[in-house]
Amino acid sequence: MNRLNNDSWKAYKQYPEKVLQFGEGNFMRAFVDWQIHTMNQKTDFNGGVVVVQPLGNGLAEMLNAQDGLYTLYLQGIKDGAAVKEHEVINCITRTLNPFTQHEEYMKLAENPELRFIVSNTTEAGIAFEAGDKLTDTPQSSFPGKLTALLYKRFEFFNGNASKGFIIIPCELIDRNGDELKKVILKYAELWNLGGGFVNWLNEANTFCCSLVDRIVPGYPRDTIAEITEELGYEDKLVVVGEQFHLWVIEGPQWIKEEFPAELAGLNVLVVDDMTPYRTRKVRILNGAHTAMTPVAYLYGIDTVAEAIEHEEVGAFVKSLIYDEIIPTLDLPAEELNSFADAVLERFLNPYVQHYLMSISLNSISKFKTRGLPSLLQYVEVKGRLPEKLAFSLSALIAFYKGRRGEEEIQLADDADILEGFASLWGGWDGTDTGLRALTAQVLAATNHWGCDLNEVKGLPDKVAEGLIAIEGIGMKQALQTFVKRPAHN
Repeated sequence: MNRLNNDSWKAYKQYPEKVLQFGEGNFMRAFVDWQIHTMNQKTDFNGGVVVVQPLGNGLAEMLNAQDGLYTLYLQGIKDGAAVKEHEVINCITRTLNPFTQHEEYMKLAENPELRFIVSNTTEAGIAFEAGDKLTDTPQSSFPGKLTALLYKRFEFFNGNASKGFIIIPCELIDRNGDELKKVILKYAELWNLGGGFVNWLNEANTFCCSLVDRIVPGYPRDTIAEITEELGYEDKLVVVGEQFHLWVIEGPQWIKEEFPAELAGLNVLVVDDMTPYRTRKVRILNGAHTAMTPVAYLYGIDTVAEAIEHEEVGAFVKSLIYDEIIPTLDLPAEELNSFADAVLERFLNPYVQHYLMSISLNSISKFKTRGLPSLLQYVEVKGRLPEKLAFSLSALIAFYKGRRGEEEIQLADDADILEGFASLWGGWDGTDTGLRALTAQVLAATNHWGCDLNEVKGLPDKVAEGLIAIEGIGMKQALQTFVKRPAHN
């Protein structure tokens, strides 16, 4: 059987490289690249994507072996009906690994047609690494790599104001465009890149904050044999996503002229203020994902749909959303409830096997950005602790023990976080008192949470009691006995 590449795919087209993309994972390919492919099909955008692999290990070789081609399956509710469809996405021109192809990476700065920069390097990706140097080949951080490239472009084009970029990060952190720009300016100062470069950064480049929304389960490992038979070719990069998509870009309206997504019929909004869209989505959809993952997984459930359909776990998640998250949001209740109803419908997508383990990547930083704001706001609004959110934090600590019964959990997070939890759990003496001390140490990690959570009245005891219940009687019993039945059904 033929492998998908430009020899076997006769409709293959090479586009001029207009978009530089940091991140080659499932989400970017099922969301951003699909939209660029759609714009190429339906408008005169005519843009190719050159992808940069942000880490040493990634999919660069696999993508290049398929000439940037891959099959996207979109499955879910479309216009009120369940629809399953697929197409080959053709817009990625090549993928570079800057750790082995640094010169080629830096040469991208010389391309006058390059206009857009997009990224998704996870919540942990937009971070300042003080050890990064301009002379590194490459820098360890994504913003460090980007700063070096921007400086090279500034020098190559002699500060030409028309050679700046429209920069649209997709990382799920608040004000992602502003945060990325702050880190780049920090490197400009650290590396003494000069006032001319800083002026060019500010005046020639447009940093947009953005919000992305599409559930992307990724590679369909359970059904790939049937999919391969259906397709008639081998594709090692098949990616599955839901039908729903939304991209909110905060920036000037003229962006729509250069990025004609709306003209292509895509659900892309260019707005003056994305805050209401972001808060609603991150707190309800992403917050529910992150909170349910350790609870459902330790219960013995593997997918989102199974979790929502389950009597106990489903009731927990629904109560978490309607009774604890929604009361913290400053938007009309009707609008929030309607959005939550749609989210639960998406979670139950009959076509999507969305594995909880795929959501669990970097769960600590995800809880900080997605769950913790709701927890703290609930305390402020209600004057008491939100029971479900507190229990989900207990479950998260239990999850980072790395065991589900006899099975080892393949935890995926920053090395310092994994080492910290391994040390804490390795030193646990098996007592309830020991669990209380362990909880206090986790909550005290201001580098993870941005504050000492032991200072939240009642939270240390509440989280410790949940952890003691999970460890003592198991998640099933803990959920039944420790967490009250929901008010919402």
